[in-house]
Amino acid sequence: MLARLINLPLLVILMGIGAGAMYIPAIYAYVGDDLHVARVFLYGGTLFLILTTLIGIATSPGKSSNLVRSHLLALLGTFTILPIMLAIPFYEALRTTSFLNAYIEMVSSLTTTGATLFEPDRLPDALHLWRALVGWMGGFLVWVMAIAVLAPLNLGGFEVTAVNSNNSHFTQITNTANTSERLTQYSAQLFPIYAGLTMILWIALLIAGDQPLVAVTHAMSTLSTSGISAVGGKNNVTGSGITGEVLIFGFMVFAISRLTFFKDRQGGGLRQLRDDPEFRLGLFLVILLPVVLFLRHWLAAFDTDTETDLMAAGRAFWGAMFTVMSFLTTTGFESVDWADARNWSGLQTPGLIMLGLAIIGGGVATTAGGVKLMRIYALYKHGSREIERLLHPDSVAGSGVKARYIRRSGAQISWIFFMLFSMSIAMVMLALSLTGQPFEHAMIFTVSALSTTGPLAAIAADTPLFYTDLDAVAKLILAAAMVLGRLETLAIIALLNPSLWRS
Repeated sequence: MLARLINLPLLVILMGIGAGAMYIPAIYAYVGDDLHVARVFLYGGTLFLILTTLIGIATSPGKSSNLVRSHLLALLGTFTILPIMLAIPFYEALRTTSFLNAYIEMVSSLTTTGATLFEPDRLPDALHLWRALVGWMGGFLVWVMAIAVLAPLNLGGFEVTAVNSNNSHFTQITNTANTSERLTQYSAQLFPIYAGLTMILWIALLIAGDQPLVAVTHAMSTLSTSGISAVGGKNNVTGSGITGEVLIFGFMVFAISRLTFFKDRQGGGLRQLRDDPEFRLGLFLVILLPVVLFLRHWLAAFDTDTETDLMAAGRAFWGAMFTVMSFLTTTGFESVDWADARNWSGLQTPGLIMLGLAIIGGGVATTAGGVKLMRIYALYKHGSREIERLLHPDSVAGSGVKARYIRRSGAQISWIFFMLFSMSIAMVMLALSLTGQPFEHAMIFTVSALSTTGPLAAIAADTPLFYTDLDAVAKLILAAAMVLGRLETLAIIALLNPSLWRS
């Protein structure tokens, strides 16, 4: 029975998981005496389970001759077609919005973007739980697909360190285990870690003083880096306060490097994590930028007789550190002390810093979006080596085959991806400009969508920007940008490769 389920098309399996997940908000709404929402999710889950069963029976005899192509197409369909199913109970339960808005909300949640079209007070608690649950499932899907499908294809950031990438990407995967077997294997390995970490953070936030719904949504949003909140963000939480931020900060580390939860073939442990370039670069940025913002206050104090307060200084530094970590991992939570950090630094809205952090993004094979730290590291190593050659033309760099590959081919591929990412920003900005958006607004919305950092729009501009103010065309453009940012341009190009369609 289990073998038959595994051999079903991936999109059908994900439909069944999504339909089964609808019972969770149904039970929650029933316990909270919200019978209308409970009925909608109960009937929706039952209906879609029946529909999924019929589709599974109809598609079970057929099996794709190219599972790699099938899974990449399923991943594309997951972020474009599956949100239609997920949006139906959301639309029926709310009853005061259009189906387009419900669809965009589900695309944003499933891609872990976390951009919302609704004020927190407008949605029932069960719908907040549904948004966070969809984002949590989307984050787990990204984890599994990155390691099981994109890694053997040398995509998703793995191309930077693929020393043996001279072989064809698409013939290389045929020499490994079946993709369905890898999906099953890595799902079984990663789900206990993913669910266990979420539960630990949930319980910790409860102990720290958060309400149960706030604690569970923030726990799921932290592990999935979706930034979805039932109260409009971590800065609006009055229960756990700084303690909750410290807890969330600790769990954001899992979005900096995959080695925090997944052992590489070359060993594991703290030594491997210490030597990981993504982890070191991420910590460097998390420490450097708050220090720069902190020291800017002292530089400005030469001209102003500002009295200093050690407590205010400490809160300002922490607010900057937490917010930098949050946007680097593309989560998008804002610290309750971020306002103090802005005032301390003298930069009322350091939006460019947040935009840059979101573009850099987190680690490879994590739930974070953006360009990824490994690609930034490859470009940095290449640049430092070129400067060294200018000073010492006859020098020979060491550090092994892998390091040489990162500096050369890895940097070249990273530069290509960075150019594709920049072109994507330009095209989406142009499309938004045609809908009437000013240049600054178009840039912020574009980076927010492509980097899957939805809350960025509310913090990067002088005045907060809201997705709900956009027209229907602009919303659809940004939804497409969310999918493109989640899948990455190289995966889309891989689908267009003729060698992938010949078998």
